[in-house]
Amino acid sequence: MDIKELQKPLSISDIDFRIQSINKGGYAIILAYKNARVDMQRLDDVVGALNWKREHTRDNKNCIVSIYNADIKEWVSKEDTGTESNAEAQKGLASDSFKRACFNFGIGRELYDYPIIQVKLNSDEFSEYNGKMKPTFNLRLREWKWISEFEDSKLTALACKDQNEKVRFKFGNFKK
Repeated sequence: MDIKELQKPLSISDIDFRIQSINKGGYAIILAYKNARVDMQRLDDVVGALNWKREHTRDNKNCIVSIYNADIKEWVSKEDTGTESNAEAQKGLASDSFKRACFNFGIGRELYDYPIIQVKLNSDEFSEYNGKMKPTFNLRLREWKWISEFEDSKLTALACKDQNEKVRFKFGNFKK
């Protein structure tokens, strides 16, 4: 087992994107994030399904992720805390603390290096609701195609095209 394999950048297909906010001018801030299934798969792939475990403490506020190190014949653990989600508080709290503990092993840590993703929305992709700007059904973010490029595990380029093949965001210069 090479623990550095945990720290390899995630495939762009493993990254999810969601709207954080939209301002009155129609500019959206988009967040890149990973879900807990990505962490579980990376752990399974790198250390094996039977060589890692997770424990939750403090009413799911903390998660301890442990990996068995056969060389020293001991479990090596990392711990972190999470926050509740709006949808399902306890499940979200457990998932968030797990993902944060996995960041401590390096899984998806490159997400912290992503640039601020700010996109000018089309006028039909947002509207005002109770004084706040909200996305409409015309904003089909899940259909956007994202591409990324890394050098020495550092993000060097990131871009996306919408469902109509229009470039909506570009950061850095692609070498490929």
